Amino acid sequence: MAEVSTPWRVTVLTLFPDMFPGPLGVSLAGKALATGLWALEARDIRDSATDKHRSVDDTPAGGGPGMVLRADILAAAIDAAAIAPDRPRLLMSPRGRPLTQSRVTELAAGPGPLIVCGRFEGVDERVITARALEEASIGDYVLSGGEIAAMVLIEACVRLLPGVMGKPVSGEEESFADGLLEYPQYTRPQEFEGLPIPEILTSGDHAKVAAWRRAEAEALTKARRPDLWAKISGQKPPKGTTKG
Repeated sequence: MAEVSTPWRVTVLTLFPDMFPGPLGVSLAGKALATGLWALEARDIRDSATDKHRSVDDTPAGGGPGMVLRADILAAAIDAAAIAPDRPRLLMSPRGRPLTQSRVTELAAGPGPLIVCGRFEGVDERVITARALEEASIGDYVLSGGEIAAMVLIEACVRLLPGVMGKPVSGEEESFADGLLEYPQYTRPQEFEGLPIPEILTSGDHAKVAAWRRAEAEALTKARRPDLWAKISGQKPPKGTTKG
């Protein structure tokens, strides 16, 4: 059965479908989901199991601790989702390519991905190859499963969809939008515990405000993310630099 066409949709394959929509059901993402700006389908991988116990994993070949998601079961779950061929197929994995704002923008501009949430010690390598799964990572650390990571990716995409954020410009001046971290933000009161709002921000001079924000963004990026600054400036990051 062919999938129903919607503006942007995401299909999640997981052992815990009840985790969704979770936090995606509130705030901007939740309102957009309720009004049909995007669609979410959480599918249980166990529905593709073939035994009475609905087993999906087995011991790792070559020995070792833990269990591994079976290639045949996961492949069957992917096939049963019957997604359109133009939709990306992602696997949330700490060994995947780091998720960036540019990749999020690409995903948000497309039809929406299928996302596989791994568990246990991982998934059989053969299904990654056979079903052309793109491995994506949200950071250099390990979670118990891919569900939380999938929510991070989905939320990052959904907020970029047309009609989700109140003002499109809100997304144009955020961290990573132009390769820099975002400049500091201030609002009322004029003074807080002896700390005033920088005078230039209340000057009414839009050109000076823009220049100040750019300078602050560059200073923050240099100090906190020398790896990002190196990409922008063409300089080599200091030895031992890691992503924050």
